[in-house]
Amino acid sequence: MIPAEAHHWLSARAGEMEDFLRRLVEIDSNSHDKVGVDAVGAALAAMLEADGITVQRIGNDTYGDVLRAEIPGQGAPVLLLGHRDTVFPKGTVSGRGYSRDGDIAYGPGVADMKGGLVVSAFVMRALKAAGGTGFPVVALFTADEEIGSPSGRAVIEAQAKGARAAFNTEPGRVSGNVVTSRKGGLTLNLIAEGRAAHSGVNHADGASAIGALAAKIVKLHALTDYQSGITTNVGVIHGGHAHNIVADHAEAELDIRFIALAQLDDLLPRIEAILAAPDVPDTRVSSVHGAQFMPLEERHSAELFERYRQAAAVVGFAVDGEFTGGCADSGFTASLGVPSLCGLGPVGGKAHTDREFCRLDTLLPRAQALALSIATLPV
Repeated sequence: MIPAEAHHWLSARAGEMEDFLRRLVEIDSNSHDKVGVDAVGAALAAMLEADGITVQRIGNDTYGDVLRAEIPGQGAPVLLLGHRDTVFPKGTVSGRGYSRDGDIAYGPGVADMKGGLVVSAFVMRALKAAGGTGFPVVALFTADEEIGSPSGRAVIEAQAKGARAAFNTEPGRVSGNVVTSRKGGLTLNLIAEGRAAHSGVNHADGASAIGALAAKIVKLHALTDYQSGITTNVGVIHGGHAHNIVADHAEAELDIRFIALAQLDDLLPRIEAILAAPDVPDTRVSSVHGAQFMPLEERHSAELFERYRQAAAVVGFAVDGEFTGGCADSGFTASLGVPSLCGLGPVGGKAHTDREFCRLDTLLPRAQALALSIATLPV
């Protein structure tokens, strides 16, 4: 029986899973470090290929390659999603590598999401050792999720069309829960143009791009509506040349978060109206769309979550579903109508900080619950 065989195969791999986690964490893999991200990919590919799992490398000249690993079968595939990049700059590992204190592991990307990569890789190995599932199981290990998946999104969406389910091994919540819904997000790059002038001699001849942008920011922030789940935040701003020059140029980055796509459709015209308003004469503010994540709405995760909850009970732990304001690649699959569940990696927290941690005692049971969830899907 596939579920029992996969469970048994995994039960003897706890130490091996931690060793592999240590190996991945000890590789710097910032989103813009193609060499490092591909080194993580090489470690994953070598492990999977050693077990007879086919790995395809989808090359990219700018970011790391996407790895596509497959256990063959008939019909619609199940997808496993995971990203190999981290937010930490190259050189972080040399000063702050993998460490352990009891059952808690620390290190750059240990939870987000190298712990999840370990879970996915070992689930693939377990299912392969058990003889497969009857349907294809495809793992996509992407390279640039932390910067909005500029290359990974197209691959994910292409592979997700017609898939029967998608499981994303982003870190489990600190509570121990998995993620049943996520916000979507869009970055707008704002560009303000004005007219330069000496701020003392002929101030009146100037048109401040910074002043124009400041006026817009107040209005943009007022669009935040906590009750509906919409937030707007200008987190980066820069412009001007010197304190005694009226600025003729300024830029900012606006982060927009939303729960449903309909909210974004309503919000964008309001934002364009704010940008077009003549707050400062002789200035112009335009926008360019940056990275966008789609939301994971609960209706797309409900069925898979109940299956996972039952699998977790068999393994021996209780779990609930949780909403998060963070974005992830699971939104891309959900937006295509594919049943999707997220946060299936080991429990961790404080991601993107030097205090990021992963609970090692959750590596094995989370892998077992995921393997069981996949193996019991109807063929």
